Amino acid sequence: MGRRSPRELRIRRHFRLRKRVSGSPERPRLNVFRSNVHMYAQLIDDVQGHTLVAASTNEKGWPTDGGTQTKTEQAAQVGRLIAERAIALGVSKVVFDRGGYKYHGRVKALAEAAREAGLSF
Repeated sequence: MGRRSPRELRIRRHFRLRKRVSGSPERPRLNVFRSNVHMYAQLIDDVQGHTLVAASTNEKGWPTDGGTQTKTEQAAQVGRLIAERAIALGVSKVVFDRGGYKYHGRVKALAEAAREAGLSF
């Protein structure tokens, strides 16, 4: 058996986390995905298997200000955006799914910004 890649290890951690974390219509799962360039967040109802709302740095109309924002600042902006969209949908309580990433850096910035904008988890 060869050495596992960082991506494989993250996916294993995510599966381990997903055994315990599940979203419902009343309390959907706030899923986070972090690529090298972009940050994605979505609210998922696991009972029906639907994404309720999503936000990312990759969507049309994302403010590209010549690269003056750091990736952490962009992640915080995604957190505020997903919280605004969730509250507009009538959702204020969620379950946080960090996607196998450490609760650190961009993932932490997104989570704390979402909390400040009104989501509770």
